[in-house]
Order: sequence, then C-alpha cells, then structure tokens
Amino acid sequence: MNYSYWEIKEWFSNIDFTIVGSGIVGLNCALELKKEHPKSNVLILEKGMLPQGASTKNAGFACFGSLSEIIDDLHAHTTQEVFNLVEKRWKGLGLLRENLGDKNIDFQQNKGFELFQDPTFFNECISKKEEINQLLNPIFKNDVFSTSKNNFGFQKVHQKYIVNNFEGQIDTGKMISHLLKKVQNIGVKILNNITVESFIEGDKKVNIKTNISDFYTKKLLITTNGFAGQLLDENIKPARAQVIITEPIKNLQIKGTFHLDKGYYYFRNIDDRILFGGGRNLDFKTEETTHFGQTAIIQNELERILKEIILPNTNFKIDQRWSGIMGVGNQKKAIVKQLSNNVFCGVRLGGMGIAIGSLVGKELADLL
Repeated sequence: MNYSYWEIKEWFSNIDFTIVGSGIVGLNCALELKKEHPKSNVLILEKGMLPQGASTKNAGFACFGSLSEIIDDLHAHTTQEVFNLVEKRWKGLGLLRENLGDKNIDFQQNKGFELFQDPTFFNECISKKEEINQLLNPIFKNDVFSTSKNNFGFQKVHQKYIVNNFEGQIDTGKMISHLLKKVQNIGVKILNNITVESFIEGDKKVNIKTNISDFYTKKLLITTNGFAGQLLDENIKPARAQVIITEPIKNLQIKGTFHLDKGYYYFRNIDDRILFGGGRNLDFKTEETTHFGQTAIIQNELERILKEIILPNTNFKIDQRWSGIMGVGNQKKAIVKQLSNNVFCGVRLGGMGIAIGSLVGKELADLL
C-alpha cells in the first residue's frame, strides 16, 4: 500500500494499545484504557465497515438468562458458577446503561417471557422456580421469575408463560453508534476494513501483520469473540445466529422479549415489526461457522414458527434476513486473560454480549 509519511506517523506509529475488533468489548476496553491511561495512543482495528461479529446483528435483548436456560446451566456448572454468571451479566447491563444512558440505547424494561410447547417441560421448570428465585435473590433483592397467562394470543404453546421481571431490551444500532462517538471523542482512533492476519511478539512490542500494512504496538488486545479462533488457540468456536424481521404490522400488541425452546428461539417487537432469530439447534455443525448467510432448514423453521405460533392470525411479509457470529465454548464463562507479556484477550461471550460485553471490556483493560 502507498502510505505517506503523514499517514504512517499519525495512524501507525507510537501505538500503546491496539485492540482488534470494534464491537461492544473492544469499544468498552478502549473507553477504560483511556480512563486509566489518558495520554496513551489507542488504536482499534476492524475488518468490516461496521463491527463484523454480533454487536450490531443481535436481537437487542438485555437479558441474563431465562428460567430454563439457568436450570440447564446448573447441569454443567456449579450453583456458585451459575450465580456468578448471572451476577456478571446483571453488572454488565448496569455498566452499559451507566456508560451510555438509557435514552441513548432506547433501554426499556418490558419483561421477558418464556413460552413452552411441552407442558411437562413447563412443569419441570415451574418446580425449580422458587429454588432459582432464592438463588438469585442476593443479586436482585426480589423474585426474578413469576408466571402470567398467554395474553399475546400465541398458538400451540402452554397457556402460561414464565416471566422474567427484570429483563429488558435495547436498540443495538444506537448502542454501538453511541459507543463509537464516545471513544472517538476521547481520542481513540478506529481503522475499518483492515484485517489482522497474524502477529509476532517481541520483548517489548508486537508486530501486527494486516492485509494492508505491518506495524508495531506495545500491547495487543484481541476482542473478536466468534472470530477469535483465527488468531488464538483457545476453547472458543463460532456460532452463527440467523435472524429475520417482518415489514411493519398494524396494531401489533406484542410487547417484551420472548424466548422459546430453552432460548434457542427468541423474538420481540421493534418498530411494529417482529424480529425473530434462532434455530441453531436444528443444525449445530453447519452453524459452527464464521461465514454469514442463511440455510433453508433454519429459515423454513423460523417462518413456520412465525406463522403458526407467533402471528397465527396476522398477515405478514419478511422484510430482511441476516446473520451474526457469536463465540461459544464448553463453558459459559468469558475468556478474559493475559496470553503472554504483551498479548491479551476478551472473548467467548456465549450469546450474552449485550449483558457482559461492557464488563468484559472493562476487565480486559484492567488486566493491564
């Protein structure tokens, strides 16, 4: 590439911290680094025109786990680990709201509702409701889960929902837009359409090799979540989530955030449209990819559920389809650690990026 003296001097010289990824973790990490090291030179590299993973491609759920998800987590984690997971998600949501303000991210606490097709499974979850409420009481100082009737007219589901009284929703486009403004206002530089291909660590600096230029940084912080496997050897794999959204629907009364089938399906009303995503459990292997796109098996099932369960008596048209790439692993806990003298990472958000992204970014900066 043909770079001038000025360009190299301004953007690729004397860099203290280079963050790979301009999603929720990378931007929050930059915010915290600038707070702790106000005179430092912080550079963010982003391979897309916009953040490429899931930060602006998710459903905008400000959630920390439905009842069935938390019960499921207890099969693979200790009670203390599950408590810690929920506590971190709640703290992370608090930090997000504190950093940006509820109005700027259109935060609304309209509650979360879990729908059940299997009455036996509903009863299993209800039998654990009080136990989980007691477990989470030190965090929320009140019962998190209760029940309500099927007031939204969904078909082919149990006539009671399990309600998460603390769940909310945000506009993720506004969230990232305000985060970008905030970090740029304090002097963080962001370069888009630049891909980190590899890095070589020296004693006091890291040589970063990208598709357009090589340069040095004192510290390298990797926040690419689902794409982290391309740069790191950690227990993390990509998980694609497919999403559809309808055209506006007149008199759409559905309000809140909704979960179906242990959270593998999720939907909400945004701007009088139904945004509906999920179905990864239909074909885990195919969805373990860093490639964006749709598959017939999942798209057909999303449309079937939309027609038969969510909007059974309503005509609708699909307006848009997209996908996002999450980062998952054999544990729900995020990986926030120092990998070597000058290389750090904050990855594996497990589909809870909105909840824990701000906190993971802060924790990553705190490692330095």
